[in-house]
Amino acid sequence: MAKIVVDVMLKPEILDPQGQAVGAALPRLGFTFATSVRQGKRFEIEIEGEATPAILAEVSKAAETLLANPVIESFNVSVEN
Repeated sequence: MAKIVVDVMLKPEILDPQGQAVGAALPRLGFTFATSVRQGKRFEIEIEGEATPAILAEVSKAAETLLANPVIESFNVSVEN
């Protein structure tokens, strides 16, 4: 069994009001480590067997079609141990 992770983030040129709200709240709560915050989504997909290049290509196609809006979001597909 393998776990494939798809991380989806807004493209850098797209405004991120949710990330900005979190970034503004952190200092009010005493956390001063962040200079900016971007909010995203994470999908964990478990599969039987190994994550072959063919399966990763299929997951990428699913991410492009369903999990992300390619107009405003970018995504990264990786395998997690």
